[in-house]
Amino acid sequence: MSERITWTLVDGENIDATLGGSILGRRPQPDERPRWDRLLTFLEERWHQDVRGLFFLNATTHLPMPFVQALLALGYTPVPLSGPAEAKVVDLAIQRTLQALQGRDADVVLVSHDRDFVDDLAALTGAGRRVGMLGFHEFRSGEFASVPGIEFFDLEYDVHAFDAVLPRVRVIPIEEFDPAQFLG
Repeated sequence: MSERITWTLVDGENIDATLGGSILGRRPQPDERPRWDRLLTFLEERWHQDVRGLFFLNATTHLPMPFVQALLALGYTPVPLSGPAEAKVVDLAIQRTLQALQGRDADVVLVSHDRDFVDDLAALTGAGRRVGMLGFHEFRSGEFASVPGIEFFDLEYDVHAFDAVLPRVRVIPIEEFDPAQFLG
C-alpha cells in the first residue's frame, strides 16, 4: 500500500433513492442492499492504497443508530447532518468536503449520481490526483462524462456490492455477451 489515501464520499440518500425508486421500484430487501464493506475493499485493491470512507446521512428527523453502528464497524466515518427541511444538507456537506479536498494531496471517489457535484469533482481532476465516480452507470448524470480524468465504477458490476442480482438493463459489450443469460 502507498502512503497516499483515497477519500470516499458516500451520498447515502442518492444511492438509496436510486436503488429503491429507480431500480427496484420498492424498498430493498436485505440481500438487495449494498455491502458497503466491499466498496472500501474494492477501492483499496484497485488503487493500492488506504481508503477512508465518509458516509453522509441526513439526520434532521432522526439518527438511525443501528445503521450508524454498522457503518462504524465497517470502517466508515458516519457524517450525520441536520438542517432546515428545504436544505439539501447531504449535498451541501459533500460539496464542502470536495472543496476542502482541493488543498489536500489525496485521491477522491464520489459515490453518487447527482449532477450537483460536477463542478466540484471537476476541480479535483488533474495534477496527478485520481478521481473516481461510483454508482449505477445508467443513472449517473451525463455531465460527468464530459469531465476528463474521472474513472467510473459501477456499484454492482465492478464492486460486486450486492448479494442479489438487481433487475437492471445494461448495454453489454459483445465480448461479455453470453446467450445463456437470456435463454435460461
